[in-house]
Amino acid sequence: MEPKRVKDSSVTVVQQMTQQDANLAGNVHGGVIMKLIDNTAGIVGVRHTGGNVVTASIDRLDFHSPVFVGDLLRVSASINYVGKTSMEIGVRVEAENFVTGEVRHTASAYLTFVSLDEKFKPRPIPPIILETDDEKRRNCEAQMRRAARLQAVEEGKTKCKI
Repeated sequence: MEPKRVKDSSVTVVQQMTQQDANLAGNVHGGVIMKLIDNTAGIVGVRHTGGNVVTASIDRLDFHSPVFVGDLLRVSASINYVGKTSMEIGVRVEAENFVTGEVRHTASAYLTFVSLDEKFKPRPIPPIILETDDEKRRNCEAQMRRAARLQAVEEGKTKCKI
């Protein structure tokens, strides 16, 4: 299986937020943003694996500033880490008021996707080629998050016996 560069599967999706996306005060619903995050990360996963992927978990989703009707939402995603059948994809969301030019960091998230074969069973994923210092840093941080997740699962098994 040939390794692939991070930049070959990275993607940015831009969408203008409308009344349909918002509450009566004009604030875009977090769920709308979450769906765009999941969809964009899924595109990265499919581009990298060349096949079906499914969301296994959203490790973190932090909202930093509101998004309003009329804003352009820019959702950028790239692979941070690849395991045997799963991968972590990092997503950054920015909102732009294209009238004033103001850009706000709106949200960040880390999602784990699993690659599936035609029988919906996990299948191996191509390794990634880390070319830049930023890609190497993100990969290192993703490995630390993975270790923390695995440790939390193990601790939960031992502490929650009823």
